[in-house]
Amino acid sequence: MRNRRWTVALAGIMAVGVLDPVWSHHSHSMFDYTEEVTITGRVTDFSFRNPHGFLFLDVEKEKGQVVNYWVEMGPIPGMLQRGIRYRTFQPGDMITVNMVPLKDGQPGGNYRSIVAADGNTYVGRPLAD
Repeated sequence: MRNRRWTVALAGIMAVGVLDPVWSHHSHSMFDYTEEVTITGRVTDFSFRNPHGFLFLDVEKEKGQVVNYWVEMGPIPGMLQRGIRYRTFQPGDMITVNMVPLKDGQPGGNYRSIVAADGNTYVGRPLAD
C-alpha cells in the first residue's frame, strides 16, 4: 500500500512536469503574418529563457519619443541552433530587428531576423502558414 502511494505521487509530479510547458505555451495568432516591419533601437534587456526568449529595445520615433518594444524569440534550443547565446544581446547595444508585428498595434512582434551590434545576423524560423 505504501509503495502504491509513492507511485501515484511520483506519477502526479511527473504529469505536472510534462504539462507545465504545454500550459505556458501560446498561439502565434496574435502576430500579423501579412506584414513585416523593421526597427532599430537600443537593447534594454534580453531574457534568454524557455518557453520563449524575449528581447526588449528602446526605439526612438520621429518626434523624439522613445518606445520600448518587446520582441518574442524562440526557445533556448532554437536560439542556440541559430547562434544566439545568453550574452549575444547586451543592454546598450544598438540592433536592427525585422519582425512580424502584433495585430493589436502594440510595440512588439516576433522576430524574423536581427542584425546585432557586432554585425552578425541571426535569422528566425520561417513564416507560419
